[in-house]
Amino acid sequence: MRTKIVAGNWKMNKNLEETEALLSELSAKLPNTHAEVIVAPTYVNLALAQRNLQASSIKVAAQNMHFAENGAYTGEISADMLLNIHVDTVILGHSERRAYFGEDDELLAKKVNTALDKDMTIIFCFGEELEERKSGNHFSVVESQLKNALFHLDASAWKNIVLAYEPVWAIGTGETASPEQAQEMHAFIRKTISEAYNTEVADEVSILYGGSVKPGNAADIFGKPDVDGGLIGGASLKADDFIAIIKAI
Repeated sequence: MRTKIVAGNWKMNKNLEETEALLSELSAKLPNTHAEVIVAPTYVNLALAQRNLQASSIKVAAQNMHFAENGAYTGEISADMLLNIHVDTVILGHSERRAYFGEDDELLAKKVNTALDKDMTIIFCFGEELEERKSGNHFSVVESQLKNALFHLDASAWKNIVLAYEPVWAIGTGETASPEQAQEMHAFIRKTISEAYNTEVADEVSILYGGSVKPGNAADIFGKPDVDGGLIGGASLKADDFIAIIKAI
């Protein structure tokens, strides 16, 4: 059975005191759930989050990492640095990393390889821009992103991969893909993986939806058969909203 996951990507938000307060509130209000709950604070608060959540079932993830083990990469963080503070899950390929920092499929494949070499869990993000959706190229764009960054892997590597489909046009725009649009793309993703590998790999990988999930639409989106949870942005910064989304799954 596929793992249900609700992951909160905090992006560049929350200072130390705000992080402590939100983690405390989430821990206190966390409902009994079969879903895996993950939060991804900013780098400078990862160690704090890991310490503060030791008694909680909430896991901590990093928002990014470099492909190199060490070296002259000013401002970057390595896999070993994350593992040293017991963070073994990392988000790679987020649309903002692609758009603002020029991360392409070739670079992301290197990051994926490094994370897997270190036995980390990867939340791999991908998805189409608005013009690609409007032109009808959204399926080919998604297929290309998956193939270029992930399809060089052995089937055994997929046990460490969680997919997060991000319709970029539905992030921070007020637009949201309908539950039917989300299901259509998630089913396509699973079919694409099945054709590249086999149905077992495709059926076992968790595919999250990452496009402006909120308490009001979470249950409808999560109710679709190929949607296994969500990568939550803005709504993960408010404890009550994030808790409501967790309850929806």
